[in-house]
Amino acid sequence: MFGKLSRLLTALTLVTAVVTAGAANAETLINGAGATFPYPLYSKWFSEYAKVDPSVKFNYQSIGSGGGIKQITAQTVDFGASDAFLSDEQLKATPGKLIHIPTVMGAVVVTYNLPGVGKGLKLKVEDVADIYLGKITKWNDPRIADDNPGIKLPNQPIIVVHRSDGSGTTNIFTDFLSGVSPEWTKKVGKGTSVKWPVGLGGKGNEGVAGQVKTTQYTIGYVELAYAFENKLPYATLKNKSGHWVEPSIKTTTAAAAAAVKHMPADYRISLVNQPGNDAYPIAGFTWLLVYEQQKNPVIGKKLVEFLNWELKKGQKMASALLYAPLPENVAKMVEKTVKSIKY
Repeated sequence: MFGKLSRLLTALTLVTAVVTAGAANAETLINGAGATFPYPLYSKWFSEYAKVDPSVKFNYQSIGSGGGIKQITAQTVDFGASDAFLSDEQLKATPGKLIHIPTVMGAVVVTYNLPGVGKGLKLKVEDVADIYLGKITKWNDPRIADDNPGIKLPNQPIIVVHRSDGSGTTNIFTDFLSGVSPEWTKKVGKGTSVKWPVGLGGKGNEGVAGQVKTTQYTIGYVELAYAFENKLPYATLKNKSGHWVEPSIKTTTAAAAAAVKHMPADYRISLVNQPGNDAYPIAGFTWLLVYEQQKNPVIGKKLVEFLNWELKKGQKMASALLYAPLPENVAKMVEKTVKSIKY
């Protein structure tokens, strides 16, 4: 009997030792959800940060900005991610003070699938609005053809592709369309989700890129990294200053130049249709959404450490994935904001 008791006590000691060791090496799981727009960069950041602090694991669901806003409001995640800033009304509905942390800037590109036509199709911004309103319906419409001499445009219907989910990319795109078309403002407006006049829906930036890639004669809008990754061409657009501009890190940064001189303290600012010869007209910030008062001190501390890392080290990885790093004055502001997070 004593032998059995001894063996039982030894076994219990071993189990306790394993559990204690497991607790000592336990991972801190940080859950996030939201924007697909910055997903290629966030994936890179999370995998690189695991090398800096192996005790932290990020679980990020790329479900669209609308979903990210819903989940952080419901506090079912530790952070949300959105390319649309929350309205005053949305902020009032949150259970605590929610902070917008801008991470990088990106360009939303007008991509297309036209056999024989490579990158650089020129489109006036008002023509993009009329395509999405269903008023320009053929690829060889004179309004498109006149801006593209030497390109043989097909006599084919334009198949419009848009997002089917609540999306910050849609918010940036419809904000841009509202700025260039009074008819768009009146009939459709801007938001993460709108009632589209025409077109097919795709879920996430991935879904829209997939639809355009596999279907000829389509037009869609995606973040620049998705067009690049899928080897999709994208249009050169005429900006507010009357210059033809290609989307790039340089032209996205140029779009922010005027706006960030007067950056609001809460970072809620639009970068579409900005003045400047090199300013690309469909650009925007993307934000992480975090509560100023963190419920879980362990997660709060780890989240703040990550935010400080992405400001100093993560920014350097942005350009390689076609995102524009934060302007210096904004990065300094964000550093102070991160210090205000309590855990």
